[in-house]
Amino acid sequence: MVKDLLEASGHEVTTVPDGASALAALEVREPDLLILDFSMPGMTGLEVCRRVKSNPFTARIPVLMLTAEADVTRKVEGFEAGADDYLAKPFDARELRARVTALVRLVRREADRNPTSGFPGGRAIEDEITRRVHLGAPFAVSYFDIDHFKPFADTFGFAAADAVIRNTGLAIRDAVAAVGQPHAAPGHDMDFVGHIGGDDFIVVSGPEHAEAIAHESRRRFRELIGRQVGAPVLERGTFAGVDRDGRLREFPIASVSIAVLAVRPDRWVSIGHLGTAAADAKRRAKQSGGGIILVEAV
Repeated sequence: MVKDLLEASGHEVTTVPDGASALAALEVREPDLLILDFSMPGMTGLEVCRRVKSNPFTARIPVLMLTAEADVTRKVEGFEAGADDYLAKPFDARELRARVTALVRLVRREADRNPTSGFPGGRAIEDEITRRVHLGAPFAVSYFDIDHFKPFADTFGFAAADAVIRNTGLAIRDAVAAVGQPHAAPGHDMDFVGHIGGDDFIVVSGPEHAEAIAHESRRRFRELIGRQVGAPVLERGTFAGVDRDGRLREFPIASVSIAVLAVRPDRWVSIGHLGTAAADAKRRAKQSGGGIILVEAV
Protein backbone atom coordinates (compact mmCIF):
# COMPACT_ATOMS: atom_id res chain seq x y z
CA MET A 1 0.00 0.00 0.00
CA VAL A 2 2.80 2.42 0.89
CA LYS A 3 4.62 1.60 -2.36
CA ASP A 4 1.49 2.22 -4.46
CA LEU A 5 0.72 5.44 -2.61
CA LEU A 6 4.21 6.92 -3.07
CA GLU A 7 4.51 5.81 -6.69
CA ALA A 8 1.20 7.53 -7.38
CA SER A 9 2.81 10.70 -5.95
CA GLY A 10 5.67 10.47 -8.46
CA HIS A 11 8.34 8.73 -6.37
CA GLU A 12 10.45 5.79 -7.50
CA VAL A 13 10.03 3.10 -4.85
CA THR A 14 11.96 -0.12 -4.19
CA THR A 15 10.88 -2.62 -1.53
CA VAL A 16 12.88 -5.33 0.26
CA PRO A 17 11.61 -8.13 2.51
CA ASP A 18 13.78 -7.63 5.61
CA GLY A 19 16.42 -5.53 7.32
CA ALA A 20 19.44 -7.43 6.01
CA SER A 21 18.18 -6.96 2.46
CA ALA A 22 17.74 -3.24 3.14
CA LEU A 23 21.38 -2.86 4.20
CA ALA A 24 22.53 -4.84 1.17
CA ALA A 25 20.42 -2.66 -1.14
CA LEU A 26 21.99 0.51 0.31
CA GLU A 27 25.43 -0.67 -0.82
CA VAL A 28 24.17 -0.92 -4.40
CA ARG A 29 22.15 2.28 -4.66
CA GLU A 30 21.55 5.05 -2.13
CA PRO A 31 17.95 6.23 -1.78
CA ASP A 32 16.69 9.73 -0.97
CA LEU A 33 14.61 8.27 1.87
CA LEU A 34 14.47 5.02 3.83
CA ILE A 35 11.12 3.90 5.29
CA LEU A 36 11.47 1.18 7.91
CA ASP A 37 8.86 -0.82 9.73
CA PHE A 38 9.56 -1.11 13.45
CA SER A 39 9.01 -4.88 13.42
CA MET A 40 10.77 -6.85 10.67
CA PRO A 41 12.01 -10.44 10.38
CA GLY A 42 15.61 -11.13 11.37
CA MET A 43 16.58 -7.56 12.16
CA THR A 44 14.34 -4.90 13.66
CA GLY A 45 13.84 -1.50 12.11
CA LEU A 46 15.69 -0.02 15.09
CA GLU A 47 18.79 -2.11 14.39
CA VAL A 48 18.72 -1.28 10.68
CA CYS A 49 18.38 2.40 11.56
CA ARG A 50 21.37 2.23 13.93
CA ARG A 51 23.48 0.53 11.26
CA VAL A 52 22.53 3.11 8.65
CA LYS A 53 23.25 6.05 10.94
CA SER A 54 26.61 4.61 12.09
CA ASN A 55 27.87 4.55 8.50
CA PRO A 56 29.28 8.00 7.65
CA PHE A 57 28.18 7.73 4.03
CA THR A 58 24.60 6.61 4.71
CA ALA A 59 24.02 8.56 7.94
CA ARG A 60 22.54 11.51 6.07
CA ILE A 61 19.80 9.35 4.49
CA PRO A 62 16.58 10.37 6.28
CA VAL A 63 14.79 7.50 8.02
CA LEU A 64 11.03 7.40 8.55
CA MET A 65 9.93 4.75 11.04
CA LEU A 66 6.51 3.11 10.77
CA THR A 67 4.98 1.19 13.67
CA ALA A 68 1.67 -0.14 14.88
CA GLU A 69 2.56 0.98 18.41
CA ALA A 70 2.10 4.68 19.16
CA ASP A 71 3.36 4.82 22.76
CA VAL A 72 5.98 7.38 23.68
CA THR A 73 8.56 4.75 24.68
CA ARG A 74 8.68 3.30 21.18
CA LYS A 75 8.95 6.76 19.64
CA VAL A 76 11.86 7.64 21.93
CA GLU A 77 13.60 4.37 21.01
CA GLY A 78 13.21 5.23 17.34
CA PHE A 79 14.65 8.71 17.70
CA GLU A 80 17.53 7.45 19.86
CA ALA A 81 18.36 4.97 17.09
CA GLY A 82 18.70 7.93 14.72
CA ALA A 83 15.28 8.03 13.05
CA ASP A 84 14.41 11.41 11.56
CA ASP A 85 10.64 11.02 11.77
CA TYR A 86 8.04 8.64 13.11
CA LEU A 87 4.55 7.67 11.92
CA ALA A 88 2.16 5.39 13.81
CA LYS A 89 -0.17 3.02 11.98
CA PRO A 90 -2.89 3.43 10.94
CA PHE A 91 -1.99 6.73 9.31
CA ASP A 92 -3.62 9.11 6.88
CA ALA A 93 -2.23 8.84 3.35
CA ARG A 94 -2.00 12.62 3.13
CA GLU A 95 0.21 12.74 6.23
CA LEU A 96 2.56 10.07 4.85
CA ARG A 97 2.94 11.97 1.58
CA ALA A 98 3.57 15.23 3.46
CA ARG A 99 6.23 13.71 5.74
CA VAL A 100 8.00 12.02 2.83
CA THR A 101 8.07 15.26 0.85
CA ALA A 102 9.40 17.21 3.84
CA LEU A 103 12.18 14.71 4.59
CA VAL A 104 13.35 14.53 0.98
CA ARG A 105 13.33 18.32 0.71
CA LEU A 106 15.35 18.62 3.92
CA VAL A 107 18.12 16.23 2.87
CA ARG A 108 18.45 17.87 -0.54
CA ARG A 109 18.70 21.32 1.00
CA GLU A 110 21.45 20.25 3.43
CA ALA A 111 23.30 17.92 1.08
CA ASP A 112 26.22 20.04 -0.05
CA ARG A 113 27.42 22.15 2.90
CA ASN A 114 27.26 21.76 6.66
CA PRO A 115 25.59 24.81 8.24
CA THR A 116 27.63 24.69 11.47
CA SER A 117 31.13 24.52 10.00
CA GLY A 118 30.56 25.72 6.44
CA PHE A 119 32.57 22.76 5.12
CA PRO A 120 31.33 20.55 2.28
CA GLY A 121 29.09 17.71 3.38
CA GLY A 122 26.77 15.02 2.11
CA ARG A 123 26.82 14.68 -1.65
CA ALA A 124 29.90 16.87 -2.03
CA ILE A 125 31.91 14.30 -0.04
CA GLU A 126 30.55 11.40 -2.04
CA ASP A 127 31.21 13.21 -5.32
CA GLU A 128 34.84 13.79 -4.32
CA ILE A 129 35.38 10.13 -3.41
CA THR A 130 33.68 8.94 -6.59
CA ARG A 131 35.82 11.32 -8.64
CA ARG A 132 38.98 9.91 -7.05
CA VAL A 133 37.88 6.36 -7.81
CA HIS A 134 37.36 7.26 -11.46
CA LEU A 135 40.86 8.76 -11.63
CA GLY A 136 42.18 5.28 -10.83
CA ALA A 137 45.02 6.28 -8.47
CA PRO A 138 45.17 5.11 -4.82
CA PHE A 139 44.02 7.63 -2.22
CA ALA A 140 43.25 7.79 1.50
CA VAL A 141 40.03 8.52 3.36
CA SER A 142 40.55 9.67 6.96
CA TYR A 143 37.53 9.61 9.27
CA PHE A 144 37.69 11.94 12.32
CA ASP A 145 35.34 11.59 15.29
CA ILE A 146 35.43 13.59 18.54
CA ASP A 147 35.41 11.41 21.68
CA HIS A 148 33.56 12.35 24.90
CA PHE A 149 31.92 15.29 23.15
CA LYS A 150 28.43 15.04 24.68
CA PRO A 151 29.54 15.53 28.33
CA PHE A 152 31.77 18.38 27.12
CA ALA A 153 28.77 20.06 25.44
CA ASP A 154 26.54 19.46 28.47
CA THR A 155 29.12 20.96 30.84
CA PHE A 156 30.52 23.87 28.84
CA GLY A 157 27.37 24.76 26.90
CA PHE A 158 26.18 24.70 23.31
CA ALA A 159 28.05 27.87 22.35
CA ALA A 160 31.34 26.26 23.35
CA ALA A 161 30.35 23.02 21.60
CA ASP A 162 29.55 24.85 18.35
CA ALA A 163 32.85 26.71 18.60
CA VAL A 164 34.70 23.40 18.97
CA ILE A 165 32.93 21.96 15.91
CA ARG A 166 33.76 25.01 13.78
CA ASN A 167 37.35 25.16 15.02
CA THR A 168 37.84 21.42 14.54
CA GLY A 169 37.09 21.85 10.85
CA LEU A 170 39.52 24.75 10.68
CA ALA A 171 42.20 22.79 12.58
CA ILE A 172 41.90 19.87 10.15
CA ARG A 173 41.99 22.25 7.17
CA ASP A 174 45.12 23.93 8.54
CA ALA A 175 46.74 20.55 9.20
CA VAL A 176 46.05 19.54 5.61
CA ALA A 177 47.56 22.80 4.38
CA ALA A 178 50.64 22.40 6.60
CA VAL A 179 51.30 18.71 5.97
CA GLY A 180 49.46 17.54 2.88
CA GLN A 181 49.77 20.11 0.16
CA PRO A 182 53.52 20.85 0.36
CA HIS A 183 54.18 17.16 -0.27
CA ALA A 184 51.82 16.84 -3.22
CA ALA A 185 53.56 16.19 -6.52
CA PRO A 186 52.88 18.67 -9.35
CA GLY A 187 49.57 17.93 -11.00
CA HIS A 188 48.22 15.85 -8.11
CA ASP A 189 44.77 16.54 -6.71
CA MET A 190 44.37 18.94 -3.83
CA ASP A 191 43.36 17.33 -0.52
CA PHE A 192 39.70 17.63 0.45
CA VAL A 193 38.18 18.37 3.88
CA GLY A 194 34.50 17.65 4.50
CA HIS A 195 32.09 17.70 7.45
CA ILE A 196 29.89 14.62 7.51
CA GLY A 197 27.76 16.04 10.32
CA GLY A 198 27.76 16.37 14.10
CA ASP A 199 31.34 15.85 15.30
CA ASP A 200 32.42 13.72 12.32
CA PHE A 201 34.85 15.06 9.69
CA ILE A 202 36.57 13.50 6.70
CA VAL A 203 39.73 14.12 4.69
CA VAL A 204 40.34 12.71 1.21
CA SER A 205 44.05 12.93 0.47
CA GLY A 206 47.06 11.30 -1.08
CA PRO A 207 47.92 8.08 0.77
CA GLU A 208 51.53 9.12 1.32
CA HIS A 209 50.74 11.86 3.82
CA ALA A 210 47.39 10.80 5.32
CA GLU A 211 48.93 9.65 8.62
CA ALA A 212 50.91 12.88 8.95
CA ILE A 213 47.71 14.88 8.44
CA ALA A 214 46.00 12.78 11.12
CA HIS A 215 48.80 13.33 13.66
CA GLU A 216 48.94 17.08 12.97
CA SER A 217 45.14 17.35 13.19
CA ARG A 218 45.16 15.58 16.54
CA ARG A 219 47.83 17.96 17.85
CA ARG A 220 45.87 21.01 16.72
CA PHE A 221 42.65 19.61 18.19
CA ARG A 222 44.28 19.23 21.60
CA GLU A 223 45.36 22.87 21.43
CA LEU A 224 41.86 24.11 20.62
CA ILE A 225 40.34 22.03 23.44
CA GLY A 226 42.94 23.49 25.77
CA ARG A 227 41.80 27.00 24.84
CA GLN A 228 38.23 26.02 25.79
CA VAL A 229 38.87 24.21 29.09
CA GLY A 230 42.06 25.94 30.29
CA ALA A 231 45.57 24.64 30.92
CA PRO A 232 44.91 23.04 34.36
CA VAL A 233 42.03 20.92 33.04
CA LEU A 234 44.01 20.01 29.93
CA GLU A 235 46.95 18.91 32.07
CA ARG A 236 44.69 16.89 34.39
CA GLY A 237 42.95 15.25 31.46
CA THR A 238 39.49 15.28 33.05
CA PHE A 239 36.80 17.76 34.01
CA ALA A 240 33.93 17.69 36.50
CA GLY A 241 30.44 17.34 35.04
CA VAL A 242 26.98 15.93 35.74
CA ASP A 243 26.05 12.59 34.19
CA ARG A 244 22.61 11.52 32.93
CA ASP A 245 21.59 10.45 36.43
CA GLY A 246 22.38 13.88 37.85
CA ARG A 247 25.53 12.75 39.64
CA LEU A 248 28.74 14.76 39.66
CA ARG A 249 31.64 12.82 38.14
CA GLU A 250 34.90 13.27 36.24
CA PHE A 251 34.81 12.98 32.44
CA PRO A 252 37.81 12.66 30.09
CA ILE A 253 38.45 15.81 28.08
CA ALA A 254 37.39 15.62 24.44
CA SER A 255 39.88 13.97 22.10
CA VAL A 256 39.70 12.81 18.51
CA SER A 257 39.77 9.27 17.13
CA ILE A 258 40.95 8.90 13.55
CA ALA A 259 40.57 5.96 11.17
CA VAL A 260 42.72 6.21 8.03
CA LEU A 261 41.67 3.95 5.17
CA ALA A 262 43.91 3.43 2.13
CA VAL A 263 41.64 3.00 -0.90
CA ARG A 264 42.63 1.14 -4.05
CA PRO A 265 40.27 1.98 -6.95
CA ASP A 266 40.93 -1.41 -8.60
CA ARG A 267 39.29 -3.02 -5.54
CA TRP A 268 36.44 -0.50 -5.29
CA VAL A 269 33.02 -1.88 -4.32
CA SER A 270 30.75 1.08 -3.48
CA ILE A 271 30.48 4.19 -1.33
CA GLY A 272 28.31 2.22 1.08
CA HIS A 273 30.96 -0.48 1.42
CA LEU A 274 33.60 2.16 2.16
CA GLY A 275 31.31 3.73 4.75
CA THR A 276 30.80 0.40 6.50
CA ALA A 277 34.56 -0.16 6.63
CA ALA A 278 35.13 3.39 7.93
CA ALA A 279 32.46 3.03 10.62
CA ASP A 280 33.92 -0.29 11.78
CA ALA A 281 37.47 1.10 11.81
CA LYS A 282 36.34 4.15 13.78
CA ARG A 283 34.54 1.94 16.31
CA ARG A 284 37.69 -0.09 16.93
CA ALA A 285 39.79 3.07 17.12
CA LYS A 286 37.49 4.47 19.82
CA GLN A 287 37.54 1.17 21.71
CA SER A 288 41.34 1.32 21.74
CA GLY A 289 41.27 4.68 23.52
CA GLY A 290 40.78 8.34 22.60
CA GLY A 291 43.18 9.86 20.14
CA ILE A 292 44.05 6.57 18.45
CA ILE A 293 44.95 6.59 14.76
CA LEU A 294 44.04 3.36 13.01
CA VAL A 295 45.30 2.67 9.47
CA GLU A 296 43.68 0.04 7.27
CA ALA A 297 43.43 -0.83 3.57
CA VAL A 298 40.13 -1.32 1.73
